[in-house]
Parts: sequence; C-alpha cells; structure tokens
Amino acid sequence: MTTTSQSEPNSTPAGAEPPPHPAFVTTHWSLVASAGRNDTPHARDALEKLCRAYWFPIYAFIRRQGHNPHDAQDLTQEFFTRLLEKQFLTDADPARGRFRSFLLASAKHFLANEWDKARAQKRGGGAVHLSLDWRTADTQFQVAAANEPSPDRVFDREWALALLGKVIERLQSECAAEGRAALFEQLKNFLTTERRETAAREAAESLGLEESTVRVAVHRLRKRYRQLLRDEIAHTLSDATMVDEEMRALFGAFS
Repeated sequence: MTTTSQSEPNSTPAGAEPPPHPAFVTTHWSLVASAGRNDTPHARDALEKLCRAYWFPIYAFIRRQGHNPHDAQDLTQEFFTRLLEKQFLTDADPARGRFRSFLLASAKHFLANEWDKARAQKRGGGAVHLSLDWRTADTQFQVAAANEPSPDRVFDREWALALLGKVIERLQSECAAEGRAALFEQLKNFLTTERRETAAREAAESLGLEESTVRVAVHRLRKRYRQLLRDEIAHTLSDATMVDEEMRALFGAFS
C-alpha cells in the first residue's frame, strides 16, 4: 500500500500565500490498520510516528488510573512495545475511524487483561522498543490532572494538546526554513490565544515592521496553522472527510 506524499514548502515568495496541502488519499491510520493484515515499511513507519506523537496521553491515562510514576512508565513502555509488535493490530479496523479511539480502547484492554501476563514474560531480544522522554512526564501529568478526575477526559485533553503541539512544531519548522524564525517567535502567541488590541502594534515595533505588515503576517500564519491542524488531524483518521467532526471533539476536550 502506498501513500500520497505531501511536500513541505521550502520557501514562500514574499507576499504570497503558502500553498495548501492536498488531501490524503491514504491516511496514516488507515495505513496502520492495514498492517495487521499486510505489514509494510510504510505502515510501520506511520505507526511509530503516531506512537511517538501521542504517547503522553496514554501515560496520563494510566497515571490517572492510580498507578505510580514508575509503574506507569513501565506500563506505557510495554503497551507501546506490544503495539509496535502488532499484537493488537489484527483488531485495528479503519472503519472505526479514529486512531485516538483505537489507542485508548487498546490501552484499556492491555491494562485489564494483558499486564499480568506481560510481566511474567521476559521480552525477546527482537522486541521493538519505543524511546520515550520521561524527564518531565510526571510534572506534566500533575498539571494535566490537577482539575480533571476522569482518566478518559485526561486522555482526550492531552491528546488535543499533543496534536496542537505537533502543529506548532511543524509551523515553526516551516518558518525557520523560510528564514522567518524571528517572525514566528514574535507572532506564535497569536495562534492560540486572543491578543489585546495593542498586541499587533507592539509586535510591529519589536520587529521593526509596519503594523499593517504584522497584521497580514498574523492572518497568513493563522491560515497556515489551520491548514496544518487539519492535516495533522487527518493523520489520525481513516477518512479525511471526518476532520471537522474530530476537530469539534478535540476542542470539546477543553470545555
């Protein structure tokens, strides 16, 4: 199975809108789901990318179930090790729509039925190990869980935050490649929060630009942000036409 590739723009002429990305013909999730029946390098790469992007919501969910940080790290690592070994992928059905839903259901199944069995077995030398950065995981969890007692809602909220973080990261990389790193750093807060009326003027003074130029730049940055947001959401769906529905569900996690 192959995917329709999307090239990231290397440069954008001054005054021109960034080109929109075409819709996926095959999304990451539908590609991953097919791996349960027909493993391919593309599917494995897609799965690893999804796992690396969205491991923390699983860790937060496990912690909210009452596990201490050490056990939660072990559980999270073992869960993703088993997932990458395709022990769960035979149940992956792209018709179910969302990788988010599949991942949470798989984690619940793992915690309920598989962990005791997994602890009793030594991992083989060929086991796939997903390298995860635990340094700030528990601090991040304490912030996440401060006002949210439900493990499922913690998962949904952290999933949404992880997704938005990926979008900001992609946009930052694009701007840096186009020589606009300083502009992005000055204007990135316009993407996720409402700014006071004087914010554009203050940013213009800091950048040495006209206020009208900054307002145009903010408009274009927001437009590109929305494009990349839809693109990132599509990675996790079996059908790109579900993007609007998933977007509403994800932003509902903040209500």
